[in-house]
Amino acid sequence: MGHSLVSLQIIPRTPNGDSVIPYVDRAIEMIDQAGVAYRVGPLETTMEGELGELLALIKKINEEMIRLGCESIISQVKIYHHVHGASMHELTKKYD
Repeated sequence: MGHSLVSLQIIPRTPNGDSVIPYVDRAIEMIDQAGVAYRVGPLETTMEGELGELLALIKKINEEMIRLGCESIISQVKIYHHVHGASMHELTKKYD
């Protein structure tokens, strides 16, 4: 368990107005490959880990969107940080 939960919603401006779904899929693939705990939701993906590591991953995702031809990207980020650790499971266990 890391000290932070970071939720990310990316909204890339895709080349030629293409669907954003393949781009969002690529972002989720990058999160998966990074080896951090995560949960995909209908509007955002929440990651669990150390804040610096997660923010660096968001930067890499934005850079990947540019590499894929997106002119701009809106990244909506929510951060929950707790000195004793943050856990998706602990915050949502009564709903699971």
